[in-house]
Amino acid sequence: MPRLAFILPLLLLMVSAAHAGTGFRETTLPGITADHPMHVSIWYPTTSDATPVLLGETPAFIGQPVIKDAEPTAGPHPLVVLSHGYGGSWRNLAWLAADLVDAGYVVAAPDHPGTTTFDMRKPDAVELWKRPGDLSRVIDALLDNPDLTGGVASDRIAAIGHSLGGWTVVELAGGRFDAAKVTRNCMAEFSPIYCKIFEALGIGRDAASNAAMAADLGDARIRAVVTLDLGPGRGLTPESLAAIHIPLMVLGAAADVDAETATEAEIAATNKDSGYLARYLPSATTTYSLIPGSLHFSFMQPCKPGAAELIEKEAPGESIVCRDGVGADRGTIHRQVSSMITDFLGKALAYQ
Repeated sequence: MPRLAFILPLLLLMVSAAHAGTGFRETTLPGITADHPMHVSIWYPTTSDATPVLLGETPAFIGQPVIKDAEPTAGPHPLVVLSHGYGGSWRNLAWLAADLVDAGYVVAAPDHPGTTTFDMRKPDAVELWKRPGDLSRVIDALLDNPDLTGGVASDRIAAIGHSLGGWTVVELAGGRFDAAKVTRNCMAEFSPIYCKIFEALGIGRDAASNAAMAADLGDARIRAVVTLDLGPGRGLTPESLAAIHIPLMVLGAAADVDAETATEAEIAATNKDSGYLARYLPSATTTYSLIPGSLHFSFMQPCKPGAAELIEKEAPGESIVCRDGVGADRGTIHRQVSSMITDFLGKALAYQ
């Protein structure tokens, strides 16, 4: 008994040392065109005992502790690439990145040029079809430069996306988008608000962009995909969804807004895209769940107390990013989502 009492704390100490912290670094990838350079954030396991700093901390949002430019632990590590929503950034899913690193993953998130917080382009200049390629470029860069992460495993790569990022990662899995059909029947099949969103995204603006959107944008290196309340999912063709053969987890927002008092943004955020996706994906490889208490923006970074009021003063209408379902707690939502994702990826990538 005394021997066991000695060994158990030692084993726990060894496990703790193996995951001492979350390393973090940033890099910029050269553009495929002159106007397409891309900022990339990378999280990775490290044994460094340096003092962490809070990443993404603002007066409104809670940051995550990381050790900047720390020496990574030796891989190869499984890799997860993250895709943010329209007008978002790498900060939106930093909370999830930290949890994934704790589980042994390397995580990388690009700021998609043209649809990110500090690079928003007009509808006639948005090139959505480049978004999946952004993630493929990140994978290329990390496979070619193991010093950035300690090395990643080319056969254990997954993609996770929120909102428009969810659409992006489904495209990587083999989904094909019919922009011409969506815009031709928009008012009948969707709603005026949804049609405005399509217009803002440049969907259906001309034949060339429609053809680019309809192309095969898949990446065979992706072995599993997770969507977080994706959109615009209903433009993905049923035939292409049915042909996706990799494991795919579809997580949607479960808490609807009050239809009588909701703003346009709130209504647009509570769509049926996740259900559409689950309906046409192969049932044998698809997991579909609605997360209790969640609204569309519940999957974004946690807000500080009073953040909604602060945001509303500076940007009226934008405080919706801090709203969750009535009585719901974002921290609880995040813990549930993180647990579901790590369990799903562990099985899908055969990673322990």
